[in-house]
Amino acid sequence: MPPRPGSARRWSAPRSSPEAPVPDPAGRRWRRRSLLAAGLASVAPAACVLGGPATPAPLAPARPLDIDPLPPGGPLTLLGGLELDDEALGFGGLSALHLDAGLRLTAVSDLAFWMTARLDLQGGRPVGLSDLWTGPLRDGGGRPLQRGYAGDAESLARLPDGTWLVGFERWHRIRAYRRLDGPGLYVDPPPGLQRASNNGGLESLAVLADGRWLAIAETLPLEEGAGATQAWLGGPGRWTGIGYRPAEGFYAADAAPLPDGGALVLERSFSLFGGFGGRLVRLAAADLHQARPGAILQGEEILRIAAPLPVDNFEGVSAVRVGDRTLVALVSDDNQNFLQRTLLLLFTLNEG
Repeated sequence: MPPRPGSARRWSAPRSSPEAPVPDPAGRRWRRRSLLAAGLASVAPAACVLGGPATPAPLAPARPLDIDPLPPGGPLTLLGGLELDDEALGFGGLSALHLDAGLRLTAVSDLAFWMTARLDLQGGRPVGLSDLWTGPLRDGGGRPLQRGYAGDAESLARLPDGTWLVGFERWHRIRAYRRLDGPGLYVDPPPGLQRASNNGGLESLAVLADGRWLAIAETLPLEEGAGATQAWLGGPGRWTGIGYRPAEGFYAADAAPLPDGGALVLERSFSLFGGFGGRLVRLAAADLHQARPGAILQGEEILRIAAPLPVDNFEGVSAVRVGDRTLVALVSDDNQNFLQRTLLLLFTLNEG
């Protein structure tokens, strides 16, 4: 679909890859809440930033979850989890996740917002969030996107130069953000993406270690009976059509690159009687490297989201190498439903 009026500025790949700066609020009308990891009071509420009275607000951005460990010897070791407070964020609906080597967590919401905060660990376990920032996602002219058709952000990836890529559903497209508080430039999407249903678009987007992009539509069947959905490798101007086959009854909800050149794909399921389900699968680096047009990828399950883990609508996954271990984080979308929660789970990936 072509860009809409007022948002037609196109993104092109940069020639160099400088490290992206830490967001600088100078001159910006950002809403900042600097919060202590243990859930202490905010020291800079939004009213202060916008010129109103500076009144401390007792907001707790996250609290640790009490979760039993996973059985030993599996592909993943659970480090712990957090329950995030939508009131502290100002929104829920977190649909995609990125965790960097400095333990800064960034997510986008299907309500057209973004957030970033530091993930605080004690003894290797997550205990809270600090230095929390949030803001609206914007169009190519810098105007805040409206909730709904224009602002249904569902996937998030980052280029080596620090540029953020955000994939949207309903109006199926990708926008590139040099900074998440800035304009989002139009990116040529994978061919055929516009054929996806309103809620079946680009849930999964990852930038692989070799620089190629992996994009997976949630529900865009390749052909009747194949059990696979449309996927792509490459990037703007060099997309290659492939397929992705989830487990029966599951759909691809997010993807994340692995340091070895492989990738993780988060799959989810839902039924009226069974509720939400989820699993995490690993795509081998060799399978991605050898994928040719028409290839169908299918991962190896490394985690089933079931007891003792809390079960919810998990939609975001990220993986990052920190020191001598690979951390894997999952986040759930609470759908703004009081029966659901925004949960963050943190694991280490057991190599070998």
